[in-house]
Amino acid sequence: MTVYKFGGASVRSAGSFHNLTRILKTQGKEGQLLVVVSAMGKTTNALEALLHLAYQQQDFSSEFANLKDYHLQVLRELLADQEHRAFRRLEHLFELLHNQLKEITPNDNFDKVYDQTVSFGELFSSAILHYFLAEQGIHNTLIDSRKYIQTDSNWREGKVDWAWTERLLRRDVPQLLQQGLVVTQGFLGGTNNGLTTTLGREGSDFSAAIFAFCLDASEMVIWKDVAGLLNADPKHFPDTVRYPEISYQETVEMAYYGASVIHPKTIKPLANKKIPLYVKSFLDPEGEGTKICDCRFEVVAPAYIIKENQCLVSFGVKDFTFISEKNLGTIFNALSELRIKINLMQNSAISFSICTDYNPERLERLMQTLQDQFLIHYNTNLQLYTVKNYNPESIKRIQEGKEVLLEQRTRTTFQIVCR
Repeated sequence: MTVYKFGGASVRSAGSFHNLTRILKTQGKEGQLLVVVSAMGKTTNALEALLHLAYQQQDFSSEFANLKDYHLQVLRELLADQEHRAFRRLEHLFELLHNQLKEITPNDNFDKVYDQTVSFGELFSSAILHYFLAEQGIHNTLIDSRKYIQTDSNWREGKVDWAWTERLLRRDVPQLLQQGLVVTQGFLGGTNNGLTTTLGREGSDFSAAIFAFCLDASEMVIWKDVAGLLNADPKHFPDTVRYPEISYQETVEMAYYGASVIHPKTIKPLANKKIPLYVKSFLDPEGEGTKICDCRFEVVAPAYIIKENQCLVSFGVKDFTFISEKNLGTIFNALSELRIKINLMQNSAISFSICTDYNPERLERLMQTLQDQFLIHYNTNLQLYTVKNYNPESIKRIQEGKEVLLEQRTRTTFQIVCR
């Protein structure tokens, strides 16, 4: 059994759906296939904007209409019959979304309503794909991943109950795969009381890995708009190198530092069962792509990773005593409570600094929590550059022309926070 994952760029238009169908017909392996699909194009961003308007009790009718028209227009281009049941299904889903948005109040738990609202993107795309494939003569079954990927209620980053999830998947999905292709949503999970959770932004990769792990897939393929796993983002580095083959360990570290091709949690379940992961281009399906597997190489090309919109926060003790383990414990506890993730940290005798994704609300709450104990300073609008497997040339390349606020290096990794 193989798991395919298609991201938002691969289903952003009617032409994209036709291309996806060609891939399934020409690249589909012998055996069973499960397809995980993300929300179409920039739908997740649009749903986040709708949520913020609803949460602030502002009018969202124009933005809602634009999102609905976008999906309906793609469906019209795919299905000539305007009376097709796919249109009724899409109308029903948008009605549910509208009701969800109308019920939101400023007193609601934002992260909880985020999951109940933003999750509609994958419900839209998977429904459209299901009906379109059927019209193309590809028999398929649409399943609701929220009923199978079981998580706790850690909103926006649900923790998977692996035993329960595996039991549910093994109970139903193998027999569905025997009947034909199975389509499902990425990014989504569910709690035992029927509420929706999400697995973290860009979590569709992780969803596919969960299905692959629990169903003992022989391989998993992520279809992207790039030729494979590259050593840098082509938007920032014109002379990128594709890795034909790379190890699980290298990929995990690159994902951890912010490489955008693979979700950080994706590799672990695959590596545990030694399921190879292929990254291939939906623009060039015949291309070799990258194979991520249990392998080792003596020399690996330096990987350049950039995280934008970073914030550097420094905590200083007020009485000029040293930063102690007790001080660090206080800081870490506050960071954990506010779910602020550290991308880089460094301490001196009387200060402790962290680099994190900039979130103004959480930063303000952090300062309110710790301002009585620490002097807190911060800089925003920064970049975090990471070079894996660095050499002198690569260090010089990323430092040139930048104001470096913090620098750190280990045996294999070089990082700077700069502007």
